[in-house]
Amino acid sequence: MGIADDAVEVRAHGWRTLAALHGHIESAMERELQAEHQLSVVELTVLDALDRQHGWHMRMAQLARAAALSSSATTRLVTRLEDRGFLARILCDDDRRGIYTELTPAGRAALHAARPTHDRVLAAALDEAAEQPELAPLVEALHALPSAPTPTRA
Repeated sequence: MGIADDAVEVRAHGWRTLAALHGHIESAMERELQAEHQLSVVELTVLDALDRQHGWHMRMAQLARAAALSSSATTRLVTRLEDRGFLARILCDDDRRGIYTELTPAGRAALHAARPTHDRVLAAALDEAAEQPELAPLVEALHALPSAPTPTRA
């Protein structure tokens, strides 16, 4: 195996490790969020993305990127959350084809109720992963990342 092949294998191994950690966290998170709050991980991701926006709304394309979903999957997800009263769609004033999605008070309440579960499950999943030799270095790297600034709302 040449140097270039070694580099490809190192990247592939890193990707597999990252995917394993992600799967470990997501399955634990999905189980607890569903059981305690009737929310999926992606639903919580959407509510959280909207909550972090100044003005609390986003265009559908922005929301699709934030949730890592296709536009059609985002539309279906927004419809489900809208049916539950967590989101509202608003036509863009300057572009009638544009649609914003906004968090409702019920959506904000659901998010705030679910955040402690999210944080607890994330901490526990990372603690479990840190006990696995193949995942421990990645968990250490995550813990070494600087904290994200807290968004300010005017």
